[in-house]
Amino acid sequence: MSDSFNHGLSQEEMVEIGRRSMSLNFRQAPVVLVRGEGMYAWDRAGARYLDFVGGIAVNGLGYSHPRLINAATRQLRQLWHVSNLYFNEPQILLSQALADRYGDGRVFLCNSGAEAVEAAIKLARRYAVKVLEQPKRTGFVSFKSSFHGRTLGALTATGQPKYHDGFKPLIGGFKYADFNDLDSVSKLVDDKTCAVIVEPIQAEGGLYTAEPGFLSAVKRLCEERGALLILDEVQVGCGRTGTFFAYEQENVKPDIVTLAKALGGGLPIGAIISNQTCAPGFQPGSHGSTFSGNAVACRTALAVLEVIEDDSLLDHVAATGAWFGKQLDGLKDRFDFVTGSRGRGFIQGLGFDKPWAPAALERCTKRGLLVNKLNTNTLRFLPPLIAQRSHIKAAVDILTDVLADLERDPPAEAG
Repeated sequence: MSDSFNHGLSQEEMVEIGRRSMSLNFRQAPVVLVRGEGMYAWDRAGARYLDFVGGIAVNGLGYSHPRLINAATRQLRQLWHVSNLYFNEPQILLSQALADRYGDGRVFLCNSGAEAVEAAIKLARRYAVKVLEQPKRTGFVSFKSSFHGRTLGALTATGQPKYHDGFKPLIGGFKYADFNDLDSVSKLVDDKTCAVIVEPIQAEGGLYTAEPGFLSAVKRLCEERGALLILDEVQVGCGRTGTFFAYEQENVKPDIVTLAKALGGGLPIGAIISNQTCAPGFQPGSHGSTFSGNAVACRTALAVLEVIEDDSLLDHVAATGAWFGKQLDGLKDRFDFVTGSRGRGFIQGLGFDKPWAPAALERCTKRGLLVNKLNTNTLRFLPPLIAQRSHIKAAVDILTDVLADLERDPPAEAG
């Protein structure tokens, strides 16, 4: 095939090629996005979309942010990649910045959220076995309705049977507690548990937030029974909830925290940050990655951290996100089938008492608004951290029109 920037094919023709040649993993809308700027993306046919998916929480600073472009471009001209047989400057500086954010931490850099979860699982188990010298302490407690990634270890940690279908036998040692139920956790954490892994917000499992005091209670339980606490902030970290780490809004500090998605502003990167106590679980040769600490991704991630700080985006997300939630929650007064909003900051959801989320998503897309669904009853909104009230109002206006359209013309599959 000729140069992909000069092929002369229509959007429909491109979609057809993709459906013939690509793996069957994704249910993709018949839209080929070709460029983006700020809060907006354009498809091959020239249609513009207000993006409240954000690459599934990845494009934290929107599209084509000039400071990210400058950082990546400068680094590309200097050094793309070196192996971890050597240091590179962006890797060192990003690790220092993340360790300082956490507070006296140690950082392992990787390439994705699933890799970060895998690293956290391996560190926790190896710390128990090698450092504590407790070879039977290899188990984990995760949570029902959780989501931690698609690799085999992260998949096993995921407490949703639908994701396990076809991949068993999974790795051993995992038990699943009920989210926000401390008694359920207490019954499962024992002298064979090396760690509890939990999301501050179950972002894929229905968008449910840990109740006040739950995470700190789990942390105390872990301390009492000799287990580590891993907080999975792959989706909710890097400012999405209004603080850099979501756990900062609770009286808790994890032994290990995972990050990815928005950290790279669109480039693939992940990280775990651990405290100094369990960090010695990793030693030379115990874990690694060829591409971890990639110079371009790390330099871009540093720029992401700088923009978040320089533009006061944490305060912006906290205040504007609360307003966003109120706008969504107001829709339940207008539409009988809307059950209300849930979420925090710039991760918000809207629930229905009918299975209309797929139809709502499709109709939003046709009106120029990109949204995401978690299941048949819940829409999810993940706008970039730069979203202003004007963008939110525009999105809610489109959504209101779509909900009114659903009320007049219910989707056939819903009866």
